[in-house]
Amino acid sequence: MFQNLAQQGFAWRVAFILAFVELKSIIARMIERALARRLKDAIAHTPAVALLGPRQAGKTTLALEVGRGFNALYLDLESEQDRARLAQPELYLADHQDTLVILDEVHRAPGLFPVLRGLIDRARRSGRTASQYLLLGSASLDLLKQSGESLAGRIAYLELAPFNVLETPNLPADDLWVRGGFPDSLLASNAARSLRWRQDFIRTYLERDIPQFGPRIAAETLRRLWGMLAHHQGGLLNAAQFARNLGVDAKTAASYLDLLVDLLIARRLPAWHANIGKRLVKSPKVYVRDSGLVHALLNIPDKETLLAHPVVGQSWEGSIIENLLVCAADKAQGYFYRTSGGAEIDLLLVWPDGSLWAVEIKRSLSPKVERGFHAACEDLAPARKFVVYAGQERYRLAPDIEAISLAELAAEVFAA
Repeated sequence: MFQNLAQQGFAWRVAFILAFVELKSIIARMIERALARRLKDAIAHTPAVALLGPRQAGKTTLALEVGRGFNALYLDLESEQDRARLAQPELYLADHQDTLVILDEVHRAPGLFPVLRGLIDRARRSGRTASQYLLLGSASLDLLKQSGESLAGRIAYLELAPFNVLETPNLPADDLWVRGGFPDSLLASNAARSLRWRQDFIRTYLERDIPQFGPRIAAETLRRLWGMLAHHQGGLLNAAQFARNLGVDAKTAASYLDLLVDLLIARRLPAWHANIGKRLVKSPKVYVRDSGLVHALLNIPDKETLLAHPVVGQSWEGSIIENLLVCAADKAQGYFYRTSGGAEIDLLLVWPDGSLWAVEIKRSLSPKVERGFHAACEDLAPARKFVVYAGQERYRLAPDIEAISLAELAAEVFAA
């Protein structure tokens, strides 16, 4: 009897876990991605679309959701079965020329790009000019290089980042900051599971994924580099210091950082240059793009631990900057501004018409504008000035400076 009860209890726990996993998957699909409309439009007007983003950011989920409207065919090039179908790619894809074909992890088959070019040109001659191929890639590095050589004028590029603040209005904002935006981390049942997922993600990236994209680099060396970037979150790039700590030359250290940037894991935020007669800081700032990965690299399990950690300010700033730049997409370019005299703007958004938005970041409920921000605004005369803070109310700190929440400013940036 007791054995049967135990077996029933175990079966119940298994069923509960499976139900939770399915529920999490459903929730992830229900969260509408801000990029979905742009992706549909690009597919409808371009022969090929490349959807780029880090692994586990949700590219496949979004592609399949959008692909339903086009009755798409999905091929995963990490699957031996699907790769076998493409043993003669020109013949197989020609048989599906009237269907949108989704090619996942397309960097695994670089020989496909010349074939796709020929098929696209053939379809153009027969009158079909759009909705042919959706290419998914986990990095910009090889995919952009390969497709740029073969598909110039035939392809559009979109980048899917992990969840941002506009996509998760019903989740606690601090969860997005602490856990980061990767769906499996953000939607985990508790903080411990979220941290474990991120640690496994880092290990998998180092040991399995990164070697696919570049020269063989020791996983431990890259882990040390990631750790240094996390400790240095939002600091000025000092390649010589990184090189000394890694035991390599500066050129090699810079190439390692280039790889992380191309893999969409790290971000270099360039310094704003202008001829204003002042000495400007010219080195870029460097960030690990996902705040949850920063905390995993530093073994920070939850918000309470984070609030007591020295990285808390830089982590908050990096999370705000990443959310705003993702929401700006390719509409605005991001910079920071700093002079040797102490004038500074945390984030400077430069719009196509040349106008500037100055953004100061304060993790406080009662933010105050410092002298350096005023001095920087005098130098650059930005069209709009904001202070992003931890509260929700929007109000004026000065006649031309607004205190604003991340969600509200992100919405303005996205709609601009």
